[in-house]
Amino acid sequence: MRVILQPGYLLHRRPYRDTSQLMEVFTAEHGRLSLVARGVRRKARGGSTGAIVQPFVPLLLSFAGRTDLKTLTGAEVAGGAISLRGEKLFSGLYLNELLLRLLHRHDPYPQLFANYAKTLQELAAAERAEDTLRRFEFGLLDELGYSFDLARDAITGAAIDEQGWYRYQGDSGLVATERGHDAAVPAFVGADLLALSRGEYTGDARRTAKRLLRQVLHEHLGGQPLRSRDLFSQFRQSGRVEGLL
Repeated sequence: MRVILQPGYLLHRRPYRDTSQLMEVFTAEHGRLSLVARGVRRKARGGSTGAIVQPFVPLLLSFAGRTDLKTLTGAEVAGGAISLRGEKLFSGLYLNELLLRLLHRHDPYPQLFANYAKTLQELAAAERAEDTLRRFEFGLLDELGYSFDLARDAITGAAIDEQGWYRYQGDSGLVATERGHDAAVPAFVGADLLALSRGEYTGDARRTAKRLLRQVLHEHLGGQPLRSRDLFSQFRQSGRVEGLL
């Protein structure tokens, strides 16, 4: 298998042997891939491939190989680097970790790839990164087949009642409940869920989206914590930013 100039983004990399790196990338047509970039940690005149392949930079990647671990044979920058600073940098790392944890290797997600690229641009320009993250999370769940109806009870099929209370049931979706019925399981008021179904992220609906998506993603991540969220929490404790993740 040989692929030339495939649009992609770097999600994560780590040292490999003396001079190489193992890279996890997200590509337009081949989905998530593992690549070995040989010799990129060796000093090279004019810069190395490792200096080109950076997070949040649109790339054109060339690679080859017959096994699951392909060899990176070339890389070009396909556009300007997206500048993510402060809280936005942690938001970008969070997106990358979600893709690393939830995507199966070699499964193409062309719409998700386009949405990821768009989300990075929106993060860089957004005054509120939080709403951009919530939209991406809902879109990610939809692409992976984990979406659920925000406007209907998953058991009865009845329309969500603005005054009613609902909880997320992993094997179904949103189901009616009584407020405070089980303090260990979050309950959400119908009015906020209906606002989210219309794409409205304001006031209480914004807080509901954060709590609901955290619960849903936690289940699909097997209950394992996200490293990017821990790093963000440490950054938040410095007093410089409110919690978004």
